[in-house]
This record gives sequence, structure tokens and C-alpha cells, in this order.
Amino acid sequence: MALSMASTTVFAAARDYVSIVGSSTVYPFATVVAERFGKSTGNPTPKVESTGSGGGMKLFCAGVGTQHADITNASRRIKKSEFEMCQENGVKDIIEVQIGYDGIVVANSVDAPHMNLTRKDLYLALAAQVPGPDGKLMANPYKTWKEVNPTLPATKIEVLGPPPTSGTRDAFAELAMEGGAKKYADLATLRGSKDEAEIKSLMAKLGIPENAFNKKGKKVFKAVAHAIREDGHYIEAGENDNLIIQKLEANHAALGIFGFSFLDQNSDVVQGSTIEGVNPEFETIADKSYSISRPLFFYVKKAHIGVVPGIDGYLAEFTSEKAWGEDGYLAEKGMIPMPAALRTSIGADVINQKPMTADGL
Repeated sequence: MALSMASTTVFAAARDYVSIVGSSTVYPFATVVAERFGKSTGNPTPKVESTGSGGGMKLFCAGVGTQHADITNASRRIKKSEFEMCQENGVKDIIEVQIGYDGIVVANSVDAPHMNLTRKDLYLALAAQVPGPDGKLMANPYKTWKEVNPTLPATKIEVLGPPPTSGTRDAFAELAMEGGAKKYADLATLRGSKDEAEIKSLMAKLGIPENAFNKKGKKVFKAVAHAIREDGHYIEAGENDNLIIQKLEANHAALGIFGFSFLDQNSDVVQGSTIEGVNPEFETIADKSYSISRPLFFYVKKAHIGVVPGIDGYLAEFTSEKAWGEDGYLAEKGMIPMPAALRTSIGADVINQKPMTADGL
């Protein structure tokens, strides 16, 4: 018993502040909650680092103990592989907290022409491979937006976006790129097929090598839809969305991909493109009419609650109506609130410290 108490004392003494890592999209929301929590309680302000969703998961899942992060922010749900990595490293009880919604915007300078795009336009502009005249996939030949869609300007395709470690990149691939790829009948059929003969036939029709075969057509489809071109038309701009905005100010021909909150906070210098006739706005993301929108999360190590001081207080602040409610200060920062019933349900899970399961991952 004495040994157990001693080890707990060492665990607790190692750090007196909450350590938070993860998504650059969730970062500004987590930062304002951390600052409010610090000011209102007198506790040390939690340390929030912007590492990207993928990078945050690696740090979070590395182990239990105060040398590891307590919380990781994510602009998409934890992946099954990440959940399993956590379990393997002893991070057994994880509390999943959905906090609200965000839209992914494709923006440019307010001094540039406003763009009216579709998800099909985005897929054709940014995919590594696109269907050719014969239906087979070919290396993306498109250099200008006009080549993608005759109604668009004849400017060079130049899109600044997040790297593969970013949750925004994951969500953009799933919502925008997949949405565009599904406009092609063969790709849409491949996505839904579980019949081996049909999958092989479609792969041959699309010119996909046999060694890429998978018994689930959805996996082959995702490999095609998620692959971003690497010939200079898509430029990885790191995890710093503010840097993308600065580059759009300097280069009026470029477009940038980032979360709605950054558009909302910088609407004097950048404008969001219309997607399928819908502008990225607070209301259109809330009612789901804007097609490129996603839920936001953070994940908590239950083992650290009560050991690292302040975690429970930070959770209480974040899930309070004054923070995540319809008229809360996070809405003022650009986060789209969840419906009241969902806030109540998730808030109860937080109070009860209910660990998540792998179901649905």
C-alpha cells in the first residue's frame, strides 16, 4: 500500500498544470477555455500546444504519466488504429468529448474574385489521379481551374493546405475529395461494393492495378479519393492556419484550406468560396446545408484526472453553457454549438468520466 501511495505522489508531483496537445483547429477554442479557467480559479493556466490532430494522438497515446499529455484536441474522431495504439501503451480509459462543429473552408483573398466551387471541382483540381476520357484513372493533367470547370477562371490551380498529420486534411479528404469522387458512377459503385468479382471488374475498368485489390471496395475507393497530387499545385503549408491566411494576403491567385473559425476571425482579409451554392457561414454549418463540415473533439486520460490538478475543472469550464452553449464565448470565436440535448448527454458523460469504446471506429 505504501509503495502505491509513493508512486502516486511521484506521479502527482511531476507537473502542476494541465498539458494539452493536438489540432490546430481546436487550438484557439482550447486556449480561450484554458485562459478563462486559469483566471477564474487561480490554478495554473493549462498549456495548450498546436501539434495537429495526428501528432497530438501520437503524443497522447504514448503512455500514462505526467511526462505525457493529459488531453489531445482533434478536428476529427480518433481512428481505430490510434485507439489501439493507446491501449497497447497503457492508455486504457479514454474519455471522448465532442465539443461542437466546424466547417472546412476553401478561401482566398478578399481582393481576389470570389470562387463558386463544387466538391467535384475540388476533387478534379487536387486528386493525384482523375478519370480520363476512357474512364480509366490517369495522372491529374489539370493546371488551371478553367480546365477543371469551364465556368471557373483560367488561373493556375494553387492551393495551400494542411499536411497528412492534420485532422483538417483528413476531414477534407473524407468530405470534399470523397464527395467529388462519388460523382463518377464507377467510383461510387466501387465505394459501395463488397462483391469481389464486381470490385475486380471495376478496378480493371478504372485501370487500378490488381495488387491494390481489397475485399472492401470502400478501401480501394478511399485510396483513390484521398490521394492528393504532389506536382506543386497543392502546397502543404504546415499546421499553422494563420500562416496560410498571411500567404493568401500576399498571393491573390492562391486558395487556402482551413477551419471556419479562422475565416470568421479574419473576414476582413479572406473570403470563403461557395460550395455547391452554399456559403460557409455559422448558420449553414449548424444546419448541415454546408457540405464540408465536421464535428470537433478532445480526448482525456481518465487515469490523469485527480492526479494532475485542474483537469476536472478545465473539463467543467469547457462543457459549461457559458463556454460551449448557443450564446457561449466559444460561439463568438467561431465554433458552431451542438444541439442542447447533445450537449446535455455529452456533459453527463464527462461528469461521470465515462470511457469510450472502440464501437463505431
